[in-house]
Amino acid sequence: MGHVRTLLDQVNALETMFPGRHFTLDGHLVGSVGEVAAAYHYGIKLYPPSTELHDGYVGDRNVQIKITQTENVLIGEKPEYLIVLYLARAGKIYEVYNGPGIIPWKVPGKPDKRGYKHLRVNKLMSLDKNIKPEDRITAVHPIEKLTPELKNHRTTRPNCDAAFGRNLTDDEKIDITAERVLEKYRPAFEELAK
Repeated sequence: MGHVRTLLDQVNALETMFPGRHFTLDGHLVGSVGEVAAAYHYGIKLYPPSTELHDGYVGDRNVQIKITQTENVLIGEKPEYLIVLYLARAGKIYEVYNGPGIIPWKVPGKPDKRGYKHLRVNKLMSLDKNIKPEDRITAVHPIEKLTPELKNHRTTRPNCDAAFGRNLTDDEKIDITAERVLEKYRPAFEELAK
């Protein structure tokens, strides 16, 4: 349970840094990490939490931000612009899709019972290849593109660590992931908290 306590302590620290933005472990944590990571990488100004459709803006472009650790992303309405990020198990964040929201919105597929479209990460990576530079949100801090090799955890899964000389437990993997995300984005979190 010590690892859970560490995770909760990190959640409390993030919520102190970003008053009004929730990092609860019931689903808000990953979404909020995605929002602040996108704000850092693309200079996006975030709207208040729970704002409908768009999570922020940059210049005159409204942007919906999605992040996932799985194969799917859900969108419920057509956003003006869409940035999709992928959080690898090792804690690194990659860009999956960056462009107009109409393109993934038009992907054939029937919405689920709640009205959400399920977009596969592989499909979004494929769509992203055809986005013109002028149709992208320009990164102000570099972010690496997700590749199939990275998505399949061939180089990012922290199964073992030379410092430990053994395979890591799930709790140790969670600790490493949380530590790496916080370490990389701490300056952005602190800047946004001002």
